[in-house]
Amino acid sequence: MHWFLTGASSGIGRHLAETVLAAGHDLTATVRKTQSLDDLVARYPRTLTVEQFDVTATAEIDPLVARTQHRRPVDVLVNNAGGGIVGATEEMSDAEIEGQIALNLLGPVHITRAFIPTMRERKSGRIIQISSASGQNSLPTSSMYHAAKWGLEGFSECLRQELEPFDVFVTLVEPGGARTSFSRNLQFASEIAAYRDTPAGAIRRMFETAGDELYTLDPVKIARAIFTVATQDRPPLRVTLGGDAFTVVQTALQARLAALQAQEDLARSVAFDS
Repeated sequence: MHWFLTGASSGIGRHLAETVLAAGHDLTATVRKTQSLDDLVARYPRTLTVEQFDVTATAEIDPLVARTQHRRPVDVLVNNAGGGIVGATEEMSDAEIEGQIALNLLGPVHITRAFIPTMRERKSGRIIQISSASGQNSLPTSSMYHAAKWGLEGFSECLRQELEPFDVFVTLVEPGGARTSFSRNLQFASEIAAYRDTPAGAIRRMFETAGDELYTLDPVKIARAIFTVATQDRPPLRVTLGGDAFTVVQTALQARLAALQAQEDLARSVAFDS
């Protein structure tokens, strides 16, 4: 199998790269700094290709995909690259807002679209979108991250229905708090004093001071779970990973269902009278 993986330099992406290569599969891994994978290149010179790539550079996607497919058609696409900015919506700059959407939503959308034609024509493929429990719930201070992940969820759910007739399966992976460099690389928007004593301020403080107690999931185990799911004959649409993620998603879904059911009479009241 030939895998294409974005964000392979660290965290879940790095561990997934190691898992894929150790299994004897071919891998094209994208990173911003190619030297970050020098040790893997030395160990797997025949099966690992490293490409320098920023997923927000949409003009580079088609040439990159063409090079990759020329070497060997891709069987598994993993959109893993991402990052977060913490802050109330009002605190975020235009550039920060646009950057979050470009990195966490538009990048995966454009990369996915570039791989679809070959997978469809070959009637074979797996598309793994690394979403988050944040794609099913929300916290103040993460509106743009939620907007991107919720968008990725809707995009991927629709795409699953479009591509299943061609035996191409889309899967959303929703991890909880993994102990990776993601947390250390969180950015913080410029604070507005009015939010300090609000829920947004409290959540901001939590992220600013959080240690390992907030990040309890093993990225090695997450990578192995992703590998297992991606190599199934018919992988599920969604895979939630982590007890924290399971509880968060379960609570969010139950609350939404309860709110919907409480509004049933109102919902049905706006139809034309028969």
